[in-house]
Amino acid sequence: MISKKIFISFLFLVFIFGPVWDAPADEAEGTVALPRDNVNKEFDAFFDSEETSDPLESMNRVFFQVNDKLYFWILKPVSTAYRTVVPHSFRQCFGNFFDNVAAPVRVVNNLLQGKLAGAGVDFSRFLINSTVGVLGLGDPALHSFGLEPRSEDFGQTLGFWGLGEGVYLCLPIIGPSTLRDSVGLVGDGLLHPATYVLGTPQERTAYYSTDKVNLLSLHPDLYEDMKRYSLDPYISMRQVYLEYRRDKVKDRAVRNEMMTEF
Repeated sequence: MISKKIFISFLFLVFIFGPVWDAPADEAEGTVALPRDNVNKEFDAFFDSEETSDPLESMNRVFFQVNDKLYFWILKPVSTAYRTVVPHSFRQCFGNFFDNVAAPVRVVNNLLQGKLAGAGVDFSRFLINSTVGVLGLGDPALHSFGLEPRSEDFGQTLGFWGLGEGVYLCLPIIGPSTLRDSVGLVGDGLLHPATYVLGTPQERTAYYSTDKVNLLSLHPDLYEDMKRYSLDPYISMRQVYLEYRRDKVKDRAVRNEMMTEF
């Protein structure tokens, strides 16, 4: 069994370096049950599997090592310097801001899954935090109104509608993913306001890099803990990532509750 601390560390790395199942998601409050079409069975067979599919393991391990070097040579030193200069309260406000800007991604994906209550909650959070919370720097929607974010992304939406995860991928810089979640990243990028507000690739790269550095500065040393307690960090990260994403698609709360420790 992977300890709770290590499991949380793995989940955090999913968000630092980046992001399943073919059954319908469990119905939640406010979810509209919609029919699902039968698609080509051969196409489904390629994607539909809850077993680990990693035919590209050799290549993935190379990219895992690349990401490992990027972490120790670039990301960690930059994050350490940033953490030294910027007070924790400021970094927490910046984290709230980045989360608030990404609200349209969550709202649209809740709607695409028929989760009307979830879409309403995240839209309300966006309005409250953008006004009372001063452009999202604060989170009064959570602390004063008790509105917790309903995190949904396009990879989850594809899984909700029956598209399986496909092969596992470890992407350079982005990190653990699957074929389905990689497509989902593109969809989320098209929904993110930064894609349209920031005019150049350099500006968008700076935005997302700052987001990741700020997130890491709030939770340092977790990557070293993961490596220290894993016989094979690649295998451990792969399995925990897949289990986490499958639980997200199924709307299981047990995994999501652990994220509150961040």
